[in-house]
Amino acid sequence: MARIKLSFPEPILFAAEIPVRITDLNYGNHVGNDAVLGLLHEARVQFLAHYGWTELNLAGVSCIMADAALIYKSEILYTCTLSVEMSVAEASRAGFEVYYRVKDLADGSVKVIAKTAIVCYDYTARKVCLLPEAVLKQWFL
Repeated sequence: MARIKLSFPEPILFAAEIPVRITDLNYGNHVGNDAVLGLLHEARVQFLAHYGWTELNLAGVSCIMADAALIYKSEILYTCTLSVEMSVAEASRAGFEVYYRVKDLADGSVKVIAKTAIVCYDYTARKVCLLPEAVLKQWFL
């Protein structure tokens, strides 16, 4: 079976510390795959806030997630506090990719490597729009 491959691009631009909640667990008594996307979303919101932005105001435009890829390395248990390291790559005319390296804060073990494609979006017009120059200057120039 072919597996997806992701490489985390350096440098780390931001790291969020996120404790695992009891509601993140599934019947296997570890964090469910659906909850991992929620944890990444929380980290991404903190990441954007670090730069003074939100998902509804990314330097004047909104953004929307176009796709996600996740590679699970090991179980995440209830006792974990996670360090979600983040970086960006591959800017296009209308978006960029956010990369995540999720580690157990206690022992540094990598739990998940992930990538989300973020597209700039105009919710009023319901269409894709251009990546703002301020975002390009912050992360890509």
